[in-house]
Amino acid sequence: MRVWISGGGGFVGSNIVRAAVDGGHEVLTSAHTFVAPVDARYSVDRVDMVDDSAVRGSIEQFAPDLVVHCAIMNDWHRMYADRDASWAAYVGATRSTAKAALDDAGAAYVLVSTDWVFDGTQGGAHEETPPNPINLYGTLKLASEMVTLESGGAVARVSGVNGMHVARPQTPRSQDRGFGYFVASLVDALGSGRPFTVWEGDDINMIATPSLALECGEIMIQIGERRLGGVFHCCGADAVTRRELAELAVDVFDLDESLLHFGPPDPESMLSAPIPFDTSLSTPRTDRVLGRRATPVRALLERFKAQYLAGTSTRTEPTPHSGATS
Repeated sequence: MRVWISGGGGFVGSNIVRAAVDGGHEVLTSAHTFVAPVDARYSVDRVDMVDDSAVRGSIEQFAPDLVVHCAIMNDWHRMYADRDASWAAYVGATRSTAKAALDDAGAAYVLVSTDWVFDGTQGGAHEETPPNPINLYGTLKLASEMVTLESGGAVARVSGVNGMHVARPQTPRSQDRGFGYFVASLVDALGSGRPFTVWEGDDINMIATPSLALECGEIMIQIGERRLGGVFHCCGADAVTRRELAELAVDVFDLDESLLHFGPPDPESMLSAPIPFDTSLSTPRTDRVLGRRATPVRALLERFKAQYLAGTSTRTEPTPHSGATS
């Protein structure tokens, strides 16, 4: 199968690329500044995701069987400062990729979405629970979901994503208002003998259903292989607090628990926009349609540990693609 993936240089995107390549598929990922390894088993195409002609041209030339749209504007401050650019980067890019995949190429289509389409007051939201976002990011993702579903594609929501950032040798930041990079940063710190403070507070994402980025990618590829539509929850089986996830990670990775601390978030990390408190998800439709059971959080962390110890995060030079655009 030929798989076109946007945003393969990002955290989740790089794991989707990894899952597709490991599955034996031919992969092309769009990128803006990402530089791939010299031994990459995939190709990279320079594409401006807000340029409809460039996006549709790249997909048309590659002629994929599946398009997975993961790229986003990953800049919260810019998102709020320039609403037009935000809409173009999220909803416009979704419309371009969906049309190119479903209408032009006849390919399957999967949009990567988020548990932040919910307001954080209802634990265990399932695939049919009506979304109700409370910030701009969640709103843009919900609008993108609507474009996808109305076009006949699939929405793959992720939650509390952890794992290796395949495209970077180091985690981009130590902790944020969500669960991203949380376990990797904790393991980096405690494994080096440095203390790590787990943030706790009423104004951050305190409860989620953790997932492993690579498993999320594998589920999305399976959705595409079967050309499925509708909403899927690509996450684990267990809803946990930040404290519970930290303590379990310490146990699984055999780290020094005395270095683990708990306290309020870094004030500089906070934003004026509200953050959903409890974004835990449940997976009844996903399990039923895909014939699988969501993975327990301990098993996800054990798989993450194997990846971490294997040192899967490496990076060198790009692999050229004859259809690259500038």
